[in-house]
Amino acid sequence: MEKRYFQKEIETMPVDQIKQMQSEKLVKQVKHVYENVPYYRNLMDEKGVKPEDIHGIEDLHKLPFLTKADLRDAYPYGLLAKPLEDCVRIQSTSGTTGRRVVAFYTQKDVDLWEDCCARAIVAAGGSNKDVCQVAYGYGLFTGGPGLNGGSHKVGCLTLPMSSGFTERQIQFMTDLSATILCCTPSYAAYIGESLKEQGYKPEDIPLKAGIFGAEPWTEEMRQQIQDTLGIKAYDIYGLTETTGPGVSFECEEQTGMHINEDHFLAEIIDPDTGEVLPEGSKGELVFTSLDKEAFPLLRYRTRDICVLTRKECSCGRTFIKMAKPMGRTDDMLIIRGVNVFPSQIETVLLKEGYQPNYQIIVDRKGNNDTFDVNVEMNPEQFTDTVSGVTQQEKALSNAMKVMLGINPAVHLVPPKSITRSEGKAVRVIDKRKLV
Repeated sequence: MEKRYFQKEIETMPVDQIKQMQSEKLVKQVKHVYENVPYYRNLMDEKGVKPEDIHGIEDLHKLPFLTKADLRDAYPYGLLAKPLEDCVRIQSTSGTTGRRVVAFYTQKDVDLWEDCCARAIVAAGGSNKDVCQVAYGYGLFTGGPGLNGGSHKVGCLTLPMSSGFTERQIQFMTDLSATILCCTPSYAAYIGESLKEQGYKPEDIPLKAGIFGAEPWTEEMRQQIQDTLGIKAYDIYGLTETTGPGVSFECEEQTGMHINEDHFLAEIIDPDTGEVLPEGSKGELVFTSLDKEAFPLLRYRTRDICVLTRKECSCGRTFIKMAKPMGRTDDMLIIRGVNVFPSQIETVLLKEGYQPNYQIIVDRKGNNDTFDVNVEMNPEQFTDTVSGVTQQEKALSNAMKVMLGINPAVHLVPPKSITRSEGKAVRVIDKRKLV
């Protein structure tokens, strides 16, 4: 099978040249950020480091980290490195306390992001002869716009379906012979189950490949999707904070995701000490955006736990690989592709007049996440009428949807009925087997 690349010269560049390029870009980026982002300049000054102290990637460890808390504190414009008139796009995701993470893009930023997504599509076998069905959400969510732009760069006929409306997804997929599907893995599984219910066999489905990300998924789930849809299922990784999907992507080996190292510099650190760990160590993934203009983050702590390796890959790409994330160092849950924090639930409960006595229960039925929230009623709120409880549950569920972007199934329970351990309730029960 012929090896195909979107930008072969870059994707197969010798490692020493990659590192040299990263060093040159890092020096320029640190200067750009120091001169244009007062928030980060203050962090550097507090640590006693100046741009002239950074001569290459060997000095990266001297720079301070950025965290989700910094993004919250600097919201909305505090980390912007370009004038607003130079920006052409924002994308957004939810933050830990209801504040959203807002990322800004110049036209160059958008072009580079779309190149990264185009690399992922070509690595999955895509070309201008393919029909690419993008069933990630559009709007502020990065999934749809990223893969949509990448598909255009490759020259695919692009179906900008967005998520949901499964009957219409299937109609377009079959009528227009879509060959590549881009969506969350759980939605891919649901589409597969729906096709099976309608009597389709894998050989009847025109798809040949799928690019799935935005939520955790297991190898068992990958195999099930591949068997049901008759495709190869490829992983893709990204964060709104750095750009969106396309930070890294799987090739035909399906043994980890190649990081686009010409744009993103990856480190693995000890999550407790911040010490940089050697290649092959398990730790927290940290990214530096090497050439993003409008919203360049230096040493951003993703909270994802994984491993990096430069083991030679049969696909010919020389970019370092990251393993599928093995968990997180914080309490964030990814449910149906959406970031959910317990603190967001607490914010809603307090605003609606409840005490923050609750329990989040996440499970996976078939290949779809279930999301339940048990909430203790205050004694004065307690009612034993079914209609009264149902009305309160619906109102609370709607309030949580406004905060989270997805609807949990809210269950009001009697006061003090949630089991406490050592005086504290167990806030999260995640029954999914994701690792």
